[in-house]
Amino acid sequence: MGVILDVTDLHIEFHDHGFPEVAVEDFDLMLEEGEIVGIVGESGSGKSMSALAIAGLLSRHSITKTGRIMFNGDDLLTCDRKTLRSYQGDEISMIFQEPMTSLNPVKRIGWQVEESLFIHHPEIDKKKRKEMAIEMLLAVGLNDAENIYHMYPHELSGGMRQRVMIAAAMIGNPKILIADEPTTALDVTVQAQIVELLKKINKERGTSIIFISHDLSLVNQLCERVIVMQKGNIVESGDTARVFGSPQDSYTKKLIAAIPKIDIGN
Repeated sequence: MGVILDVTDLHIEFHDHGFPEVAVEDFDLMLEEGEIVGIVGESGSGKSMSALAIAGLLSRHSITKTGRIMFNGDDLLTCDRKTLRSYQGDEISMIFQEPMTSLNPVKRIGWQVEESLFIHHPEIDKKKRKEMAIEMLLAVGLNDAENIYHMYPHELSGGMRQRVMIAAAMIGNPKILIADEPTTALDVTVQAQIVELLKKINKERGTSIIFISHDLSLVNQLCERVIVMQKGNIVESGDTARVFGSPQDSYTKKLIAAIPKIDIGN
């Protein structure tokens, strides 16, 4: 295995109100091929901002980004727009936390799953795109794929919509999948199913995954390594078992202490 993504000294500032507000400071991440890394922290810790920068989705003029995000020999912070767009949604894909706002309510599921193929692989004809979309819907556990292909997002449950989002993200067989709070709006049972699905994708396809969550128990189930963020800074990182079993930073200790414990009695 080799390094597939190398993020060094990532620094993100907002300038919306005339003065700089630091969102991420000196963020580093070296992601190996086939590895699953978790990024945890409270809301506003910088974890999602870091992920959006890696995905090339922070393009507002009021944002300053410095550092390096190296992928496939290109720095995603400084490469031209054409190069960046060639990676987005194809080699680097992202799943967002609320599929109902991410999916287009007036487009059928099939069109939305196929969209990245239409953009990045125009050589694939309509019939083949449909075959690939149905195959991917089946791969993410949507057994009624033929019918779901023709449905609209509002006709599906939250868990089914999240699986559609994963299918859309995976249709181009990306090298990196970024999952930003993908289970937040789901009940506990469905959360567990989505985590198992991500494990399956990682194992069967060798996809490297960045899993962003405030839920440490899910990160513990899924991730080999974890990065803990607070107020835009990395406060601790390392093997998940080590960090959760023997945290060194006081903030990490507080996060772990806050994990609900179930007392089933005698």
